[in-house]
Amino acid sequence: MRRASLLIAVAIILCCTVPVANAISMEINATPLKAHIGDTIKFNGKISGLTTIAVYLFIIGPDLDNRGVTLENLNIPAGRGLFTTAPVNMSDGTWEYVWDTSVILGTLKPGAYTVYAVSTAFDRFRYAKGEYATTEVEFLPSGTPTNNVPIDTIIPLTAVITTITAVSYAVRRKRF
Repeated sequence: MRRASLLIAVAIILCCTVPVANAISMEINATPLKAHIGDTIKFNGKISGLTTIAVYLFIIGPDLDNRGVTLENLNIPAGRGLFTTAPVNMSDGTWEYVWDTSVILGTLKPGAYTVYAVSTAFDRFRYAKGEYATTEVEFLPSGTPTNNVPIDTIIPLTAVITTITAVSYAVRRKRF
């Protein structure tokens, strides 16, 4: 009897310390993190521990329903089957969604917003840890620089400026 109790205790301890193989894990990233209203923002991420064809996205922020709203229509609360969806690549669990903030219904205001990626179609108060991920996006007032110049834009721009400078120097030297 004592041996059976010991065996059961060891089995319980092992079961409690081994991580759950199918635990859901979510990731979300945004590019850029600072933008102007009317810009395009790319969200991407990964879901693991769950086979699904889509992740669900919604946003909270200034003057929006705090349950979350869809990205296409800021007047529609998330949940009740209404979400922005991003298809999931079945082979590796990655997903991507491009949000064009110039073609949405509702009003974005300058300020900080939180975008949620969730594994099931519920509003933000119905999730357990790991079933969602968030990222922050800040919308700046118009006229404020974002400092989001991609590096692949800087290098060609530098080459153009160097070329123009060299040509103008050569033309000036030839004139004198």
